[in-house]
Amino acid sequence: MSSRLPPPGPVRPPAPEPDRLCGPAAVAAAFARRPEAVLRLFYVESRRNEAGGFCARLAREKKPYREVPPEELAKIAGTTHHGGIVAIAVPRKVPRLPDILPDILPEPMFRGGVLPVLDGIGNPHNLGAIARSAAFFGCGAMMLSGDPRQAGVSDAAFRISEGGLEALELVRAPDLPDALRRLAPHCLTVAAVARGGVPPEALPRDRPVALVLGNEEQGLPEATAAACAARVTLSGSGVVESLNVSVAAALLIRSFARM
Repeated sequence: MSSRLPPPGPVRPPAPEPDRLCGPAAVAAAFARRPEAVLRLFYVESRRNEAGGFCARLAREKKPYREVPPEELAKIAGTTHHGGIVAIAVPRKVPRLPDILPDILPEPMFRGGVLPVLDGIGNPHNLGAIARSAAFFGCGAMMLSGDPRQAGVSDAAFRISEGGLEALELVRAPDLPDALRRLAPHCLTVAAVARGGVPPEALPRDRPVALVLGNEEQGLPEATAAACAARVTLSGSGVVESLNVSVAAALLIRSFARM
């Protein structure tokens, strides 16, 4: 009798961790935009009133919810900055940009006149802050590059976005320069650079803008900037060289937004 073991089967990747949505704004946005994705809810006594409607919905769906002391909520949230209420939800998926773009892109892509495109922005707090500004100024979507430094949606990004991520369609472009060239017939592709670009007011406003924002330290890769039709630079006093990328994003989105 052979003692040889059968070859191992394929190794399944671990299931993605659920989203932890912290704070009243993030929780309310999740219940408003994707209520079916919420799995359970935890809150402290002081948030009982805000949690009431959410608990009623979860009760109808036979999903758990519980009032807990602050120290337990901090363990559930993974942070003390939980805002007193935390929803656990099915992880948000970020689909790939289609290899073949349709002649008419989905309506949310350029809602508000601007599509923020993030290339190598590694800090989830910056991602969340950009999403918050994008939602505030009426954007409908946000694109993430395939740069390995690029942060994805995470607990911190959800918390900082204050519900903004829930308001945006998300898409990932593994090859961003190629994606920008394919987007060019639909919009003006604009690279945000620390120096050498034109001021926002110098660019035409006759079509939507794909606003490309780069890594906090190195900026945009040259291949990405070269794939854009224009480059834009915010002018300042000269005392410091540049703004934090999330602040620059807010100013530029406001400059190009159709409000």
